[in-house]
Amino acid sequence: MDYIPRALEPFIKDMASQFKVLLVTGARQVGKTTMLKKCLGNEYEYVVLDDINELEQAQQDPALFFKSHGLPLLIDEVQLAPGLFRQIKLIVDRSEKKGLVCLTGSQTFRLVQNAGESLAGRICIIDMTGLSLRELHGVEFPDPFVPTEQYIQNRSLKIARYGDIWQRIHRGSMPELADRNIKWEQFYRSYIRTYINRDIRDLIKASSAAAFNKFLISIAARTGELYNAGAIANDIGVSLKTVQEWTAMLEGSGIVRLIHPFERNIAKRAIKTPKVYFMDTGLVCSLVGWTNPTVAQNGAMSGQLFETFVVSEILKSHLNAGKDCSNIYFYRDHNMNEIDLVIDENSVLHPVEIKKTARPQPEMVKAFAQLESVPNHTLGHGCILCLTDKKRELSEKVSALPIEFI
Repeated sequence: MDYIPRALEPFIKDMASQFKVLLVTGARQVGKTTMLKKCLGNEYEYVVLDDINELEQAQQDPALFFKSHGLPLLIDEVQLAPGLFRQIKLIVDRSEKKGLVCLTGSQTFRLVQNAGESLAGRICIIDMTGLSLRELHGVEFPDPFVPTEQYIQNRSLKIARYGDIWQRIHRGSMPELADRNIKWEQFYRSYIRTYINRDIRDLIKASSAAAFNKFLISIAARTGELYNAGAIANDIGVSLKTVQEWTAMLEGSGIVRLIHPFERNIAKRAIKTPKVYFMDTGLVCSLVGWTNPTVAQNGAMSGQLFETFVVSEILKSHLNAGKDCSNIYFYRDHNMNEIDLVIDENSVLHPVEIKKTARPQPEMVKAFAQLESVPNHTLGHGCILCLTDKKRELSEKVSALPIEFI
């Protein structure tokens, strides 16, 4: 299968000209190494730490490891040899050149800590996800999704019809699955086994592997919901602390994202209950046992699965533009007014409702009005993202948009 160009490539090239070290993190199999090889060209020597000989040298003698390899250097799976970070600092501090070392890894929860301690000011950390709909359909549109009138106008000039969206929701966003010859069921079965056996085997007890698998299934069944660690703990028979630790592993591995509530009092945001979203709906379908798109579309979870898919696409649009998604929230108040997403763009709040419907109605966005009285903010243009076949205006400040507009 031909290589699918990735939206991150221009940002990668730009950051390689500004920083001495790049660290590209993301879930296993999202295409980090393939993209970097295409993006950075042949001038980088490539070494993968899955090679036992390379790994032993990197762990036991980092200085000798770098003497064995030239610069610039691309190191794959760097989380296996965290001791390299101090040596990288010594090397890059001797040179004024940019883009000397590029690293990849799939355990953000450890990598970022090591990188931050050793390479502050020298490293750019970039999150990578699976394929977005824009990438799959060759849509060259770099702006992150924020439903301003200007964004909607610009995006309308770059529309590609996505066809059977439930086929895509079920298939998932892993680059390897863009090849229709790859068997879906076998891919995800292997993916889950590899994740447990390689990415987290040193973080949980061997006796906990079965419980961790149950945890994956339990949290997948709650994607798009408020994160309730206690309910998951009761489901699978482990402690609350264990569920919280395992959730942090999933978030650190790029498998889930926690979206926090928008609070008028900023100090309260961090202590309120977040919502949990998987970044790959194909993985959700595999974990909960939906073996075909029809089952996913018609099942009791279809609404939250659709919401998960749309949220993940919005997050991808921000991450692919080099942004960190820290300005994306959801809204829920004591009167049960809810808004699926609130994007805070320079103190202008853009509400987004997500509905699995082809007939959006104005009453679906009544909660948007709750944002009008937020201190030091203004209410901007909002939207419903849904299964409508074309853009429709529901009011002066709210549009109903097909998901092709993400």
